[in-house]
Amino acid sequence: MTEQLEATDVRPDSNQQPGTFQTVNPATGEPGRSYDRHSVGQAHEAASAARAEYLNWRCKTFAERAQVIRRAAVILRERKDEFARLMTEEMGKTIDGGRAEVEKCAFHCDWFADHADEYLADERVDIGGPEAFVTYNPLGVVLAVMPWNFPFWQVFRAVAPALMAGNGMLLKHASNVPGSALAIEEVLHQAGVPKDLFRTLLLPSNDVEALIKDDSVAAVTLTGSVAAGKAVATAAGAVLKKCVLELGGSDAYVVLEDADVNAAAKVAAAARMVNGGQSCIAGKRFIVVREIVDRFETAFVEAMRAYEMADPRQEGAKLGPMQSVKARDEIHEQVSESIRHGARLLLGGKVPDGPGAWYPATVLTNVLPGQPAHDAEVFGPVAAIIVANDERDAIRIANDSAFGLGSGVLTGDPNRGRRIAAQELDAGLSFVNENVRSDPRMPFGGVKHSGYGRECAGFGIREFTNIKSVHVKALE
Repeated sequence: MTEQLEATDVRPDSNQQPGTFQTVNPATGEPGRSYDRHSVGQAHEAASAARAEYLNWRCKTFAERAQVIRRAAVILRERKDEFARLMTEEMGKTIDGGRAEVEKCAFHCDWFADHADEYLADERVDIGGPEAFVTYNPLGVVLAVMPWNFPFWQVFRAVAPALMAGNGMLLKHASNVPGSALAIEEVLHQAGVPKDLFRTLLLPSNDVEALIKDDSVAAVTLTGSVAAGKAVATAAGAVLKKCVLELGGSDAYVVLEDADVNAAAKVAAAARMVNGGQSCIAGKRFIVVREIVDRFETAFVEAMRAYEMADPRQEGAKLGPMQSVKARDEIHEQVSESIRHGARLLLGGKVPDGPGAWYPATVLTNVLPGQPAHDAEVFGPVAAIIVANDERDAIRIANDSAFGLGSGVLTGDPNRGRRIAAQELDAGLSFVNENVRSDPRMPFGGVKHSGYGRECAGFGIREFTNIKSVHVKALE
């Protein structure tokens, strides 16, 4: 499974020592702290212990679980600056972005502490006879396979509802953020989560399949690449275990002729540059009606130019390094190949001199089928402008993709945008005149090669429950 998980489990292999995970500062290229790996034997022991502890945890009341999860939110806020610095050092996130991420995790914990009992309350059903209701029971121990790009948020997005539902969890995080993975474990244990109920396992990717097949693991959740999703789904399917997959995206924003071009360009730039462009729900394809494309190109370049590369430790920095030199070089090759096949470079597209995984905000136009910028997920600060003849053509282009995670509509007519977003875009999320983002109060997930299942809200917390029908009748 190692090769298939590579896009999820990116690590600086050239610096790796046997039995350790070695971090590298993406801004400088300098090695950071190294961490000892767990063995597959230790992982199986952790799974067995988690299963045993789950049998106790599932008997706790919602109020008892909520007390623990609310305490986790308090700890996250108290240590926000510390965790933001850790993310900056391990994967290059800007310090402001790191603080916002930790705060979002805390809000997420509070939300599920407050609402899990409502989401999972018994639902009475009138069947005209005996008492009937639907109840939600926890499944057991969930294995979470998580990526590096939002090293705290991706985990808390899964763990807060899972624990509130009465499940346990094992975390196999991306190998370039081991410090973040262990910090999350520390937060949860400090908050009162039993030590064995949640464990971080520092494992190489080739140990994941064995852990999925462990009888103590009930289900799997993964956020990562399409290849990683296929590998995990195959392993889980072989042993008939539930999985939720949040995979890649090539999010399309339809820019219509009635849009305020300058306002639309600012929204588009914000959408593209979420987390330096290293986000599954970052806007990547901007499909612009021909009538306004020249004006949009000019406004968009100016809006993207504002995202200047800067030391991610600096307050107000808008664009830090990419997570690794290897990833940066892959992005640059996608840009170069797109240009070789007819795309036109409007901004950026040059690898800076010096150490680190730096890449500038980049805009391509005349992006056509057959170019990586059109067909693939470009996971970095690179925006693709695609020309459409009209609204119908723009929707066709947006939907003509293997992906279906996020999508957007930029228009001067909110009713027109509502219709297109609600009915015509093939995606799990569709936003009108704002950039796509996740929120614990709304379901999150995709269709097609962007995965299946949902996280967040009631839909997400129910994913790892046994939705049970119960009938009760007196003996006669």
